[in-house]
Amino acid sequence: MYIDFHTHGKLAKYLPFSQDYTHWLFKEAKKAGLDALCLTEHFNTLQFREVYSYIASQSEREGDSLIFDGLRIFAGMETDIAEGGHILSIGVMEDILELNQRLEPYKKKGAFLPFKELMDLFDEYPVIVGGAHPFREGGHIPELPQEELMRLKFFDLNGKDVAEDSLRAHRMTYWLAESLNKPVVAGSDTHQAVQYGCIRSRFEKECARVKELYEEMQAGRYSIEVSPQAAFQVSTATVLKRSLKEIHALGGDYVKTLLGN
Repeated sequence: MYIDFHTHGKLAKYLPFSQDYTHWLFKEAKKAGLDALCLTEHFNTLQFREVYSYIASQSEREGDSLIFDGLRIFAGMETDIAEGGHILSIGVMEDILELNQRLEPYKKKGAFLPFKELMDLFDEYPVIVGGAHPFREGGHIPELPQEELMRLKFFDLNGKDVAEDSLRAHRMTYWLAESLNKPVVAGSDTHQAVQYGCIRSRFEKECARVKELYEEMQAGRYSIEVSPQAAFQVSTATVLKRSLKEIHALGGDYVKTLLGN
């Protein structure tokens, strides 16, 4: 099972949700060779609940996942912390939606929860929680107390960081994870389809439940694959995202422009 642990269903958090754009994303994910993905949408994205409601309406439930046109989707969320940095959570859709609702008072910069308080909240739910791109500029996850970092279940080897400096991303991410005896899994961090497949995890087992995913992580029954074209994919995706956002800012329909309809 090829899976991407860090993806988004919208072009940008402050743009309106588009059903057509999300359909395009998931169709392209399958074309890129993915069997499954974790939809770790930003916790403060516009229309967070609508994104999941629509996907659920178009999917069949299998275990903890949703099957959308043959693509397995695990619900998730990417949450900012007060110290600086992003935390990924993966779980059953209803739990992710409830968590997102409880985080409503903390969705603006300056109001983000500190790491410890966020983890206390996550502990109330059967979700697996990881550190996203821990060495990204502006983040301070590695500086948190070790006893708090031990509460994380995994770390994200992030496609954007690998594309920018593969050696550094691998060295630093694995150094942190190994010092805490935590697994590392791959996440493209894509908001647009060009970036799918720049990095992915290959699990030996097809998993339909979050608990199974975590068991396979802990057992190390998976490998990480980086595309030889990762740098090109990420740079191209960056240009595409910037261009589509500019079309929207000028009053155009970026989805129609992208899809040619």
